[in-house]
Amino acid sequence: MMQDWNDYRGALLGRVGDYAQLSPDVMRGLAIIDSAGAKTGRLEPKMHELIALAVAVTTRCDGCIAVHTKKAVEHGASREEIAEALGVAIALNAGAALTHSARVLEAHAQLPQA
Repeated sequence: MMQDWNDYRGALLGRVGDYAQLSPDVMRGLAIIDSAGAKTGRLEPKMHELIALAVAVTTRCDGCIAVHTKKAVEHGASREEIAEALGVAIALNAGAALTHSARVLEAHAQLPQA
């Protein structure tokens, strides 16, 4: 069954609102961090959202996917641009797996050989 991302995003934002009432300082801190990256203005908002989507895939954050897909489209990102950003995430995840595979072989090499 396919996820209804619009319903999910709405429900998630409702729960985040509940959390904000319980921990307003944490939410203020997150808002500061969230806005700090864009303060230089060197990257366009669409690029920020494309990066956010690639990171969301890498960190496996469904909430981030729901929120930043909508924001990317609002900032003019096309389906093709989103797909390219996701291709970067796929490549980096594969690269990370390769790098960690090399670490496994290194760990294995340091074991006493039977």
